[in-house]
Amino acid sequence: MAEPAPPRAGRREWLGLAILALPTLLLALSMTSLNLAIPYLSADLNPSGTQLLWITDIYGFFIAGTLITMGTLGDRFGRRRLLLVGSVVFGIASAVGAFSNSAEMLIVMRAVLGLSGATLMPSTLSLLSNMFRDPGQRTFAISTWMATFMGGTAIGPLVGGALLESFWWGSTLLLGVPVMVLLVAVGPLVLPESKDPDPGRLDLVSVVLSLLGILSVVYGLKKAAEQGFEPMALGYMAAGAIILAVFLIRQTKLTHPLLDLAIFRDRMFSVPVTVLAVGIFMNGGINFFLMQFLQMVVGLTPLQAGLCTLPPTTIGMATSMLAPMLVRRVRPAFVMGPAFLASAAGHAMIIQVDKDSGAAPMVISLAVMGTGFGLFMALGTSLALGAVPKEKSGVASATSETSTELGLSLGIAVLGSAGTAVYRQQFNELVPASVPDAAAASAENTIGAAVTVASKLPAQAGEGLLDAANTAFAAGLRLNSIIGAIGLTCVAVFATVMLRDAPPQPKEAQTHGHGDDDPEPPPDAEPVAANGTTGESSDR
Repeated sequence: MAEPAPPRAGRREWLGLAILALPTLLLALSMTSLNLAIPYLSADLNPSGTQLLWITDIYGFFIAGTLITMGTLGDRFGRRRLLLVGSVVFGIASAVGAFSNSAEMLIVMRAVLGLSGATLMPSTLSLLSNMFRDPGQRTFAISTWMATFMGGTAIGPLVGGALLESFWWGSTLLLGVPVMVLLVAVGPLVLPESKDPDPGRLDLVSVVLSLLGILSVVYGLKKAAEQGFEPMALGYMAAGAIILAVFLIRQTKLTHPLLDLAIFRDRMFSVPVTVLAVGIFMNGGINFFLMQFLQMVVGLTPLQAGLCTLPPTTIGMATSMLAPMLVRRVRPAFVMGPAFLASAAGHAMIIQVDKDSGAAPMVISLAVMGTGFGLFMALGTSLALGAVPKEKSGVASATSETSTELGLSLGIAVLGSAGTAVYRQQFNELVPASVPDAAAASAENTIGAAVTVASKLPAQAGEGLLDAANTAFAAGLRLNSIIGAIGLTCVAVFATVMLRDAPPQPKEAQTHGHGDDDPEPPPDAEPVAANGTTGESSDR
């Protein structure tokens, strides 16, 4: 006998979607706007080089390290409750951080922002997956959520730049305060509470292990991206991997694990999570080189470089909203596969870019990449969250987010280091003999260092050094695009094969809430429907 059709969302749920878009937009703005303020806060607070790195990095470290813990807390104590508490803390930390009078104070506030920010993403995603149980509606809701995040990423530099034109650097942090006030005021009225009715005891040892393991891995990856795979970076990553292995072994022995590994047995969860992480990994190298190429090689200002990202981001937003319409008639596998292929095509186009190409070919290539990126991110997230019981949606959301965070960090570290190695090798072959050895040694580290060194040399030597650096940097960028094109093509094949049994979503969606005479779902829709509707735990 077929499973009963999941309920369709009504007016309250759609209003809730609008409210849940607020913290998503805020997080995207916060991630992108503060970077513009670094020169201003550096002049005001006079941080050391190490302190400046912590100001920029500690936010992301704490988000990545605590996502799984926060997702589990939401499952246990209530996702709406965790979202509202995290929102209050985020708003307070934003206001305090904006008026920091020392680098140490700002570092602490950025850490608090990271901790509270880790409550927002899994809470919003798990609430969405509980509010929108109909597969078609859920895909549309998550596509809207994804488009909001991408939109915030695009306008963050523009909003931050406008604020810095008229106000002090702390104004970029104050963006969060009115948004959080609105969320806390309206959220309890439209967002249903939901949680795991039988969560069991919280294992604090697992909490500590997951935090230490993920933080160690992410920190090691960050060091590798900055300095290459030096012994210190490898040591942190190895220590983190060992701690995470102990964490996973412990989960198999607990009656109530922090991370229920059983959710990975469902191919409809594990495959989307895996391909999203690999897809983000392949894009990591391009992300590492993109802004440097536009500013250092092409010669754009930061604002002009930011504007170059608007077309591909806008296209990504638009295609993410296409996902719900496409999967009404086409199996998800045949949407995901071409989406990854489109992103691979964008990478392949970048292979043609060189130091004299200008910005236009890069923007066009990124636009093609964005076409696929928006689709596979929205649909993959929807498939993964629809495959888990409602009572596990918090930890499932957090696991999905953690996998993409680690995929991005690993991509920047591995592919960024590979591209940097090519840059150094090519630069040392191309640098003119007229350039002093000391200047060449400094310029071989980064393209930014090369630009600085070239400005201090005589005109002819400086031009020769800069030409060598630009050529070498373009070669590193091309290596990343080759790896990305090949890797994303492989992911496209894998996703198509592994998800081929998932039916188009209207096979469930068309039978929901249209009356007693609606036909029952066809047999091949039952596995997905069952995965998406078990474990009722909402107490609306």
